[in-house]
Amino acid sequence: MEKLLEVKNLSVSFKTFFGEVEAVRNISFHVGKSETVAIVGESGCGKSVTANSIIQLLPMPPAFFKNGEIIFNGENLLDKTEKEMQRIRGNEISMIFQDPMTSLNPTMKIGKQIVEGLVTHQKLSYSDAKDKAIEMLNLVAVPQPEKRINQYPHEFSGGMRQRVMIALAMVSTPKLLIADEPTTALDVTVQAQILELMKEIQKKLNMSIILITHDLGVVADMSDRVIVMYAGQILEEGTTDEIFKNPRHPYTQKLLASVPRLNMSRNEPLHSIEGTPPDLYIPPKGCSFYDRCDCAMKVCKDHMPDFDAHSSSHKSRCWLNHPLAKIASGRDK
Repeated sequence: MEKLLEVKNLSVSFKTFFGEVEAVRNISFHVGKSETVAIVGESGCGKSVTANSIIQLLPMPPAFFKNGEIIFNGENLLDKTEKEMQRIRGNEISMIFQDPMTSLNPTMKIGKQIVEGLVTHQKLSYSDAKDKAIEMLNLVAVPQPEKRINQYPHEFSGGMRQRVMIALAMVSTPKLLIADEPTTALDVTVQAQILELMKEIQKKLNMSIILITHDLGVVADMSDRVIVMYAGQILEEGTTDEIFKNPRHPYTQKLLASVPRLNMSRNEPLHSIEGTPPDLYIPPKGCSFYDRCDCAMKVCKDHMPDFDAHSSSHKSRCWLNHPLAKIASGRDK
């Protein structure tokens, strides 16, 4: 599959009064054309920092890039000036943010916010941009778009505001859409409608999607591949089937075990991951999951393992995959 985006050895930190927070630590991944890649993990694991790094929306300072490359369409975005990035944002790469009420401008009508991007990026006249905005609102199933284009964000329900955010992100037919928790705080029915809508529009526009979410049910339904992040690092990566059917890292296994099952008995407790993530002011030398892992060994504390390939598309970083660990545990597979 041809790569649209390739992140290479990316490290992002924040300078604070107390010291440097290493939010993203030497991660590498790619997104193919027309592919949906999900990035999952607990809050604070670096998902949103990674997403905002791609389109350079992090405030600098306090944020800064320590090293790495972000290759989009063959060009390194980290070499671009702010003016060049403004031409890419909202045009070739768009983003759906977590909370539409804080992302939409409350003082501007919905139509003006959509039209603004079209006039800026595609140099359309106001009249043509307005017609396209109405067409996009209709595509995302906003009723009476000719009327609602003249309304303010507070006049829309949560689900409708999320549809407007999708319309705003997709109106310029981007090559890459970054969806950061696109269904947060929405009820299950509206969530299903929006996910189905995103899949339909993706097919029509032939675009790639980076999906950032806590909801593993959404991941199973939407994604082609899954990246599992923890404490600013990637611990496992594979196709959706490989991650759900054969998770190889203890953290991935615990994440999946935390999902409620339909066949759970009434008295069965919900599983949770005990403990807390490490302090990224002083990142651990070894495996970042060491303190919370039931399978931790001495080597895990001081040495981070390299990736082990389980197939051409599936890899993880865990000492349990080492041949000596397999022999010691009696699982030589």
